[in-house]
Amino acid sequence: MSWNGHSRQVDSFAQELISKRIEIIGVPMDLGADRRGVDLGPAAIRYARLHDRLRTLGISDIRDHGNLVVPSPENASTGVHNAKYFNSIRTVCDELADLVEKIVDEGGFPLVLGGDHSIAMGTLAGLARARKSPPSVLWFDAHADINTPQTSPSGNVHGMPVALSFLEKNIVPERTVLIGLRDLDAGEKRAIYEFGVHAYSMSDIDRLGMPRVIEEALELARPEPGTLHVSFDVDGLDPNEAPGTGTAVRGGISYREAHLAMEIVAVSGALGSMEVTEVNPILDDRNRTAKFAVELILSALGKAILPFRQIPSSRGLSSEVNVPEPAI
Repeated sequence: MSWNGHSRQVDSFAQELISKRIEIIGVPMDLGADRRGVDLGPAAIRYARLHDRLRTLGISDIRDHGNLVVPSPENASTGVHNAKYFNSIRTVCDELADLVEKIVDEGGFPLVLGGDHSIAMGTLAGLARARKSPPSVLWFDAHADINTPQTSPSGNVHGMPVALSFLEKNIVPERTVLIGLRDLDAGEKRAIYEFGVHAYSMSDIDRLGMPRVIEEALELARPEPGTLHVSFDVDGLDPNEAPGTGTAVRGGISYREAHLAMEIVAVSGALGSMEVTEVNPILDDRNRTAKFAVELILSALGKAILPFRQIPSSRGLSSEVNVPEPAI
């Protein structure tokens, strides 16, 4: 799918999303990280009026599956060599994959709330099974999450889901784009080149601008309409805007850059599933990060600032779109 110069009527895509059944899955996973509190992320996002805000977009069919059961670290299996709690994480991810597959098979839109980013292994497995091929993925994160047990300096599985999903063939490097990178260890830098995955660092965003980065990312990922998966780790955001996360790194995606990215995704008509991870309300300031997460979900689903605006491509080719009137 080409973005540049391609006129799309985004109101029709927004109506398609609004008419879809949004199915929410909470995964209070904290076994993949080394900071407690991220298991409270799904509750914090719901508490930030997720359901009410979705309804303001005109989405009437919302199903919340509640939270999957995740064992506490005290009761979880110890895992495999240099992959802490891996067996317990895998069990939860298998359950998540089954549920995501079922939702997609039945025509729903999976909206997965984490929990740490290790849960993406389950989301991606379910999408790959349901769509009968690896999904196109935009992965927003300060980190590449492309370590393996052999390369990880910490053994934390939330730093491994991209690599493990590649190895399991649930995603493919040529249709996966990492966005917002700024904290990579030596093994991750090697892995990015060895796998051949597309990657945009914060330096790339500074140099090119977010519109061009997302336009290029969509071209690289080549999603069919309604099949793109957005996996958004809130540590990809600047901690001045999103302090409630366990692995915050200065110099991240700004408030407006993040919304613009999601707005362009909405305009593309490609979005078919989304997950938001690593919200940690214990580290937050008055639930700011969870509220930001809800706002980004709304932007990805079609919320816009002004109706019927012409949005020019960053590379000079006009794309006329009708942006839906936001509900207030």
